Amino acid sequence: MYQLALPLLVGLIVVALAFDFLNGLHDAANSIATVVGTRLISPVGAVAFAAFFNFAAYFLALQWPALHKVADTIGKGLIDKDLITPAVVFGALVGAMFWNVVTWIKGIPSSSSHALVGGLVGAGLAHAGSGSIQWSGLNKTLIAIVLSPLLGLILTMLIMLVTSWLGSRASASGAERGFRGLHLVSAGAYSLGHGLNDAQKTMGIITVLLYSTGYLHGEFHVPGWVALSCYVAIGLGTLTGGWRIIETMGTRITKLNQHQGFSASAGGSVMLFAASYLGIPVSTTHTITGCVIGAGAARRASAVRWGVAGDVAVAWIITIPASATVAALFYWLISGHYVLAIAGVAVIAFVTYSAAAWKIQS
Repeated sequence: MYQLALPLLVGLIVVALAFDFLNGLHDAANSIATVVGTRLISPVGAVAFAAFFNFAAYFLALQWPALHKVADTIGKGLIDKDLITPAVVFGALVGAMFWNVVTWIKGIPSSSSHALVGGLVGAGLAHAGSGSIQWSGLNKTLIAIVLSPLLGLILTMLIMLVTSWLGSRASASGAERGFRGLHLVSAGAYSLGHGLNDAQKTMGIITVLLYSTGYLHGEFHVPGWVALSCYVAIGLGTLTGGWRIIETMGTRITKLNQHQGFSASAGGSVMLFAASYLGIPVSTTHTITGCVIGAGAARRASAVRWGVAGDVAVAWIITIPASATVAALFYWLISGHYVLAIAGVAVIAFVTYSAAAWKIQS
């Protein structure tokens, strides 16, 4: 158990909620990309719509507590909870927030979830080495990186196929009206699943912080006030929007009609609810991107801008190592390991310079 003054504890909790807020802002595109891309709802209305359902996930979790397994995975399933210190938590949050800000500025729909996973792993390794890693939980998360967009793509294509067959006798105008209503329902379900899965990641961080400092009594569990504050934070973050990422998700990867928008949102919502039930901190960004690609490819492969999709995939690959590196650097800084921190900055600078020089030459 690590001693931490109450003001410092409160400060760290505020930082965690700031990450949750940034998560909502960064991932607003996940919830509303299809409804904005198809012009089903205005951008302002879509943001409010998504924020409402992000927060409404709190009441869903109250009714079905089994959907709160993701918080346990983040809190004790990636790093040994008995080895986590306030410095590890701080490094993990800063690493994740840094990467979120960078990708938000660039308009890249990277994963806030995997930025947090990378932050935890990087700070945990810097603190206690590889022995601190809970490999079963980490491997489950890493497998989900590959499977979630792939399964989302396949599921969305199946939904497109089945609904096209069911509506084959409907008129074009009748089918459009029907899919507008279904799209609205599926978008609400997706936003609900997004809030449910993503808010729990911050819950796990705050809970393990309380546990490691002796402020959480009894078994490892998420206090009610922690859950409520995290849902409020992610809802407010979504309310502010992330317009540049929304453009990438809603229009640049592929153009969507109402049928495609419904199929993508429906496929994504099924994936997110299944992941929450299984306790997998899946990336909502990866999931909906796979679904959007599946919706476009179901019409024709040329409808997808594969170059944009490839750029997004590259961001996915580097998210965990990038956030892990920054988290380790900040852990070393606040722990007094200045030589390691300076060496790490030098390595990053060298790699960045080399990559830039290679890009110019090519």
